[in-house]
Amino acid sequence: MQTNFTADQLADPQTAASERILRACVHCGFCTATCPTYLLLGDELDSPRGRIYLIKDMLESGRPATEEVVRHVDRCLSCLSCMTTCPSGVHYTHLVDHARAHIENTYERPFTDRLLRATLAKILPYPGRFRLALMAARLARPLSGLAAAVPAVGTRLSAMLALAPKRLPRPQPRGPARPATGAKGRVAILEGCAQPVLNPGINAAARRVLVRHGIEIVTPRGEGCCGALVHHMGREHDGLAFARRNIDAWSAEIEAGGLDAILITASGCGTTIKDYGFMLREDPAYAAKAARVSALAKDVTEYLATLDLAVAPRATNPVVAYHSACSMQHGQKITDLPKTLLRKAGFTVKDVPESHICCGSAGTYNLLQPEISGRLRERKVKNIARTGADVIAAGNIGCMVQIGLGTGTPIVHTIELIDWATGGPMPEALAARAA
Repeated sequence: MQTNFTADQLADPQTAASERILRACVHCGFCTATCPTYLLLGDELDSPRGRIYLIKDMLESGRPATEEVVRHVDRCLSCLSCMTTCPSGVHYTHLVDHARAHIENTYERPFTDRLLRATLAKILPYPGRFRLALMAARLARPLSGLAAAVPAVGTRLSAMLALAPKRLPRPQPRGPARPATGAKGRVAILEGCAQPVLNPGINAAARRVLVRHGIEIVTPRGEGCCGALVHHMGREHDGLAFARRNIDAWSAEIEAGGLDAILITASGCGTTIKDYGFMLREDPAYAAKAARVSALAKDVTEYLATLDLAVAPRATNPVVAYHSACSMQHGQKITDLPKTLLRKAGFTVKDVPESHICCGSAGTYNLLQPEISGRLRERKVKNIARTGADVIAAGNIGCMVQIGLGTGTPIVHTIELIDWATGGPMPEALAARAA
């Protein structure tokens, strides 16, 4: 794609990076075949190619974002399916992230939209606040019908209330951090923000598996939200602040005792942490540290694949439908590995039809774009049902919550099944179903 940026514009590192991405695009349109919003809406401007044209015009002109640009960029899930499809290697995620930051800095959204986004940014990344918000949402669930009738915010508010779990799990103790005998490795596990509130059993299962196989686990002081939730809302400053805090926490641990890996059990977080090196490439104080952290970051299944897992006998062998989160398959390019681990653990694994199409969770997308998100969830649930599986496995908490709203089939994290298969307890969702 031909571009017409000025020399002054290209002096900005963000613009220079976006210009290189734009030049890589050859207008082929392969991306339209796998874009969820184009699939549903049929509008060229709701395809990656269409958005690229809008973003190019916006950045080249240097003008504030328009309502049209904002509408179509907001509808992008950042599922990154287009990057898997693209034959030219267009790094769409960095381009759309730049566009969102430009929108945040130049466009004044309607008051209710600004209020909602600010509220999400002040609550979701903080576990204590998030837990209180979910408790309040549970009390307000009976009012969801009335909320839907409120102008401007009703649909979103109703979606938020629907997403709130009926029961909040109790916080779980972290459990053992060191194996009984000498450690074979030393890792940190990202505790995160939303996941420990919605399902603390995920990281508890990961810790059991790792300690069972001789791995020491450390919990660096100061680590918190990865920054993905605010970063993808265009709040670049906030996202980088979370990234720097985590980098400082992990760097201190690396220097004190060394780390073999930084493990992530939420693939959406993993995609962002693996991108810290790019996000902070121009920061002289953090560029090298960020690159080191990104190099150490691994999805938990990547690390487990390096271990000799000891599978224990169990009474049942449920058929598993594996849902590959977009951030896993498109963002991190991890496709067959989780399924291979599950099969080695003795499970029968079924592929989900249209597995490349997003479930509609996408961070805060199901709160900000509930209509499109709901249609994608319905499509995903129907495809999962076609497998006839007894249980659904996924590697991202957002997907688990999103899909769980549309099906009665138990949905668990991949690590929970591996924990069970290597001597741990049956996952709570399966145990509740069996009771």
